[in-house]
Amino acid sequence: AEKKTFTREFVAVQWRPDDRIYLFVVRPVNVQKPPVAIYLYGYPSDTDRYMDDGWCERTTSGGYAALGFVPALTGHRYHDRPMKQWFVSELQESLSKSAHDVQMVLNYLTERGDMDMSKVGMFGAGAGGTIAVMAASVDSRIKAVDLLDPWGDWPVWMQKSEVIPDDQRAAYLKPEFLKKVADFDPIKLLPQLKTPHIRLNQLNDDLSSTPEEAKNKLEEALPVTAEHRRFESSMAFYGQVASGGRVFDWLKLQIKAADPKVREASKETAAGARGESGK
Repeated sequence: AEKKTFTREFVAVQWRPDDRIYLFVVRPVNVQKPPVAIYLYGYPSDTDRYMDDGWCERTTSGGYAALGFVPALTGHRYHDRPMKQWFVSELQESLSKSAHDVQMVLNYLTERGDMDMSKVGMFGAGAGGTIAVMAASVDSRIKAVDLLDPWGDWPVWMQKSEVIPDDQRAAYLKPEFLKKVADFDPIKLLPQLKTPHIRLNQLNDDLSSTPEEAKNKLEEALPVTAEHRRFESSMAFYGQVASGGRVFDWLKLQIKAADPKVREASKETAAGARGESGK
């Protein structure tokens, strides 16, 4: 699709049997080798967002490329499985495959050669945020991660998250299940993260997905250089910092070409965020 301000490509990519991924590559017009951000919205989600012209305009405004796909066992990637096997029951598979997908997508972009791979960021929401932390922990090409209410703190999350049906909860609280996913917990990974720029936004009305105790643990696990803000509600979040594509501005600023003015603006933004943060 060729629009006035962007072009959108639909690419089917595959590196595992029976797991074709629909990848959306959106580039700004008249920009040679733009910086690039990967967007991952977690479970449950599908690709409709990436086909929305408004989303494409907002993510590419200012001269940035945007990449989007859905995690493993989600949307079109959920097939040929018994219904009892789903994203959380197979959480080790869902997260590890998806984090590997991020690396393979970056490899694909490197081979294309039409984007600036020294300026890469990732936005992740929900399980997509968890996957962003995992990918950044093993791939230094990711220079900035922007997290919106990631899942984490598995013992508490499995016990209290309403994502899990009550009749299945006991299976996910067993020590053998928790042991399998322990290494994929942002609580463990965040303190070790070397990514230069990290931001965590949390919404107080998202407690049904990620309970308060888990939110607190995620906040405590952040590196000292990370930015963090709490918002009373989704409405407050979108009204204050996210509407009209502003939610993407922070990530864009972090991966922008390194000139002194941009660096100063980034420092001022970080200072302001720290000053306004809190529950």
